[in-house]
Amino acid sequence: MNSTTWLANHTGGSDFILLGLFSQSKHPALLCVVIFVIFLMALTGNAILILLILSNAHLHTPMYFFISQLSVMDVMYIFVTVPKMLMDQVMGVKKISVPECGIQMFLYVTLAGSEFFLLAAMAYDRYLAVCHPLRYPVLMNYRICLFLASGCWFLGSVDGFMLTTITMTFPFCRSREIHHFFCEVPAIMKLSCSDTSLIERLMYLCCVLMLLIPVTVISSSYSFILLTIHRMNSAEGRKKAFTTCSSHMTVVFLFYGATIYTYMIPNSYHTPEKDLVVSFFYTILTPVLNPLIYSLRNKDVTGAVKKMLNVEPVF
Repeated sequence: MNSTTWLANHTGGSDFILLGLFSQSKHPALLCVVIFVIFLMALTGNAILILLILSNAHLHTPMYFFISQLSVMDVMYIFVTVPKMLMDQVMGVKKISVPECGIQMFLYVTLAGSEFFLLAAMAYDRYLAVCHPLRYPVLMNYRICLFLASGCWFLGSVDGFMLTTITMTFPFCRSREIHHFFCEVPAIMKLSCSDTSLIERLMYLCCVLMLLIPVTVISSSYSFILLTIHRMNSAEGRKKAFTTCSSHMTVVFLFYGATIYTYMIPNSYHTPEKDLVVSFFYTILTPVLNPLIYSLRNKDVTGAVKKMLNVEPVF
């Protein structure tokens, strides 16, 4: 083996090959169309929700500010992976360069980490709204909302920078084929020819810390919320509070459940097929489900939609 080949194998000089979803499908063309439709639904649903929140003064509240931030993350989330996957399938290309892979990994991990903390901020917001309604306008003003949202983005970017830097500095001397449809950290680490057990333990610890803080905030917030709802005398108040909070908890379970499987379950329980299904669920399907969950069960949003679609007759 000459020095050039050795250097390419150990520094990541050659491109990776994304085997993707389509290599596992008997009908790749049909799957491509389905994913494209899902992509358009996610883009349209989140864009409409963002526009509704921006254009309707009735929705200029902390809760909808955080929902709009979630929609922005979902749009970016699906843009990081799906367009390249579809273009590669149409053009018959499966390669991704090392810099492109690193950028995709950084953006993906950043958005995932940011969403961890954003869901915690949303739970804290609901706790203040339900348990401290009189002090809520002071405790959750616009400046605090911006501070919390900025903190979510910052913590997510720190997580993305650390995991991407560590992962992409490993020597890759095995097959360059990634059994995935994008550059996810666990899939890339499997290609390394060095011992990754230490970094896997560090990644596990990092994920525990990244999940522990938001999960603690979320579980504490909803424990107090449930106690407050139980003490409410108004049946209508209980119903409204429970509906709003149950929508948020649905999103939390969907997102956190899939993430825990990907980053915290031991490798012995993983198979390439299972990893693809789980990643497909929380990378492609979740951005479609989130706007539906927050709009279909929310009277304020459905009311804003009806108001927007209501065309006054011209005489």
